[in-house]
Amino acid sequence: MSVTLTDQDKTTLRTAAYGAVTLLAAAGAAGSPHRIATDGSVALASATGLVGHVLAAKTKDINLYGKSVAELADHVLPALTAAMSLLKKQAPAEADNFRNTVLVAVEAAARTHQGEPSPTMTDMIRKITGALDAA
Repeated sequence: MSVTLTDQDKTTLRTAAYGAVTLLAAAGAAGSPHRIATDGSVALASATGLVGHVLAAKTKDINLYGKSVAELADHVLPALTAAMSLLKKQAPAEADNFRNTVLVAVEAAARTHQGEPSPTMTDMIRKITGALDAA
């Protein structure tokens, strides 16, 4: 089965995936936001299948601007749900791939050298997972 995604569909997937990592970097600002973003982005870039091709494309179409974590979350969490809905309709196996890819990136981004993620990061992970499961 061939899946065709529009440019807008691809933008939604990229915004959702990279936005999840950006949310964790913003929520974990007391640690190392750069390291959080780097670890999560590396995990996203290593995705395979259709999702991997979409996430690997170099693009400037992702809009992750916000003056606060709340503004960023208002944009990213609905994008996660929309991405899952889109993929469930067009390619259910890719929906699972997308969900797993985002969760691996979240896990990589949340990893800290001091042990467990902070309560703030844990709460953001719960919100990201909830948005993925809401579809």
